[in-house]
Amino acid sequence: MVHRRALRPEGGKAPSRLAVFAEQPEHKRWEMVSVVDLDDKALPDIALDQHGYATAVVANGNKQLAADADLLRTAVIDNFATGGVNTGTKVFTPTTASKQQIKVHDKTTKKYGKLGTTVFAGAANRYQDPYALKTTDGGALILFAHTHTQTDAVAHSGLQINPGKDDRAWLHDIPRTSVTYTFVCSDAATVPAKAASSRLIGYTCARTDASGPPVASALTTRS
Repeated sequence: MVHRRALRPEGGKAPSRLAVFAEQPEHKRWEMVSVVDLDDKALPDIALDQHGYATAVVANGNKQLAADADLLRTAVIDNFATGGVNTGTKVFTPTTASKQQIKVHDKTTKKYGKLGTTVFAGAANRYQDPYALKTTDGGALILFAHTHTQTDAVAHSGLQINPGKDDRAWLHDIPRTSVTYTFVCSDAATVPAKAASSRLIGYTCARTDASGPPVASALTTRS
C-alpha cells in the first residue's frame, strides 16, 4: 500500500514537494520512499473512490496511459544525455522541470570548452518501483526514480581536474584526469490517457558517488 502527500511550506502556500510513503509489511510500518520538489505547483485532480481514497494504477505496461514509468525514465535520462534530442522532447511537453534538465545538459557539456569534455549517461538504477495515481481526466500522476552519471574528462595530458569542496568526501584532494559522478533522482510527471505529451512537473537529484583515475604526478607523490 502506498500513500502520497503534498508537503506545504509555512503560510498555507501551494504544495512544493510530493512525498510517497510505502507500507513495509516486514516491519509493519510506513516509510517515506520518495520526495520530489515540484516546479509545477498545480497538482492534477486525483480520482477518488466512494470512500474518498485515491485510486492507484499500474505505472508500467499500462495501455490506458500515453506513457509508462519506463518510457518516462528513458525520456528524463535523454534530457540529460542529449538535451532531449532522441526521446525527451518527444515524450515531454516543455515545462520548467524538463527545460531545466535540458539546460543542465547544454550548460554542463560546454563548461570546459576545449580543455575537457562532459558526458551524461544512464546508470544502473536500484530504485525500480514506480508509483501512480489515477487522475480525474483518466490519466495518471506517476512518481519514479532514475540514476545517471556525469563524466568529466580532460582533453589531453598535462591537464587535471581538481576536486572541489563538495567532492572531497569521495575524491579527497587528489587531482584526476577524469571524474564520474553518480546522481540518484526522484521524478514526478503527469501522463494523459490519450496519445499526447506528458508533463514533467518536478525532479530532485542527489550526488551519491564520485570516482576517477588520479593524474600520474599524484600517484608519484604519494608512492
